[in-house]
Amino acid sequence: MIPSILLAAALITGTPYHASHPVPEAAVASDAAKGEEKQPEKDKNAAVPEKPVVTRHKVVVENREIGYMVTTGHLPVMNDAGESEAQIFFIAYTADNPSPGIRRPLLFIFNGGPGAASVWLHLGAVGPRRVQMLPDGRMPPPPYQLVDNEFTWLDQADLVFIDPVGTGYSRAVKPELTKKFATVQGDIDSVGRFIRLYLARYGRWNSPLFLVGESYGAFRAAGLSDYLFEHGAALNGIILISSVMNMQAISFDQGNDLPYELFLPSYTATAWYHKKLSPDLQGDLDKTLATVENWAATGYLTALGKGDTLSPEERRTVVEKLSAFTGLDKSYIDNRNLRIDNRSFVRDLLRDQRQVVGFMDSRFTAANLDPAAPFGFDPTVATIRAPYTATFNDYVRRELGFKSDLEYFTLGGGIGRWDWEAKNGYADSSENLRNAFAKNPYMKLFVASGCFDLATPHFSTEYTINHLGLTPALRGNITTRRYRAGHMMYLDRTSLSQLKKDVAAFIAGALVER
Repeated sequence: MIPSILLAAALITGTPYHASHPVPEAAVASDAAKGEEKQPEKDKNAAVPEKPVVTRHKVVVENREIGYMVTTGHLPVMNDAGESEAQIFFIAYTADNPSPGIRRPLLFIFNGGPGAASVWLHLGAVGPRRVQMLPDGRMPPPPYQLVDNEFTWLDQADLVFIDPVGTGYSRAVKPELTKKFATVQGDIDSVGRFIRLYLARYGRWNSPLFLVGESYGAFRAAGLSDYLFEHGAALNGIILISSVMNMQAISFDQGNDLPYELFLPSYTATAWYHKKLSPDLQGDLDKTLATVENWAATGYLTALGKGDTLSPEERRTVVEKLSAFTGLDKSYIDNRNLRIDNRSFVRDLLRDQRQVVGFMDSRFTAANLDPAAPFGFDPTVATIRAPYTATFNDYVRRELGFKSDLEYFTLGGGIGRWDWEAKNGYADSSENLRNAFAKNPYMKLFVASGCFDLATPHFSTEYTINHLGLTPALRGNITTRRYRAGHMMYLDRTSLSQLKKDVAAFIAGALVER
């Protein structure tokens, strides 16, 4: 979610989200034993939330009824002295286990942002209840409905949805501590401490463990993979949805030409969807994308690398190619110096129709009421914000019995400016993922991407994966899948169904005895 969603917001507003070093391994290797098992009688820093609420429910998946327990509440984020510095809100689903001798897998799930709650994956794809959108993912008329999710992952594993500090109902115990958690390392450390404490309090240390992260949640998951291993929790697998791990790959900065190459196939997919391509490219999308990806990584990359030394003939060829692959006017591309950022693309592709297309899902459009003004909002966010916020607030109170007067921050509002902890460079947690693969060769990785995602495009994700520097044996642990939908591919019912099948196969494969 979104960015999940807020990363896209940063793209819209121009908020910087780069300039950091890889997450330092030493910084995440503090003593795992300290503070983990200790549960103070009373938190002296702030009032402790009420005990978690437990309810029981049922859901039918593939004609099989599954009984399950839901635990809704908070766990403290404790420092090494055992003092609570924040309270993290979570919702955990534990299915009835007909075979007690078999340990059920456990998935820790979060969205991204930074600043997005887990509600998007929770009520969009993974949990046993989901928001009913239109079949293609667009918003239905209010009031909105929550329905049983026949595509839930609960039949495969127990589920713990985590809202990092500053999202959902999760808060620092003192306002001055909020900044500590709005950093790359502070975020990874706090979520890692939550996971360790959950494993201890609920007796799950010896369960098969998985992480599920969307967008910036993928960045977090990559950092956590190494953090958790250093604290004695080896992962069976990681599931990344619409991922970003190296911010250089999506940062449209002067002197950084990488994103122009990596976003181009998603521009083509978007132009294909809106029927802006020539007939020879408008037919088979997969074939067209293969052609564009090949040229993006060769001819276009070479042209960008030549900069101002590109000859007039070469420049004309590039202009013609880009126009054919994007549906944009040749003179417009030439005036943009062959470099089209995503903010310009979503505003200009359908300018003649007075429409803008979405960042998160470029199938969606909205009226462009002032074509001369800068782009102001993402049609995708406008589509999902109200249905997910309204249904969650009703669900958590009416069905789960959890009461709170706090605002549930679904997308922003709980954190200020994010600290990327850097001076020169780009935030990059892919190094942590690489280290985790080297230390734990049994760990598997599943990567899901949407073709119509203009926030974390599929070609960018695959570029990062292909540059991890892994051995052939470790590369064999990676599975990638594409879906004909956007950043939240599960908004589309067909993609939601396929994602469930792909994830089920991945989890089963990651649990094969060795």
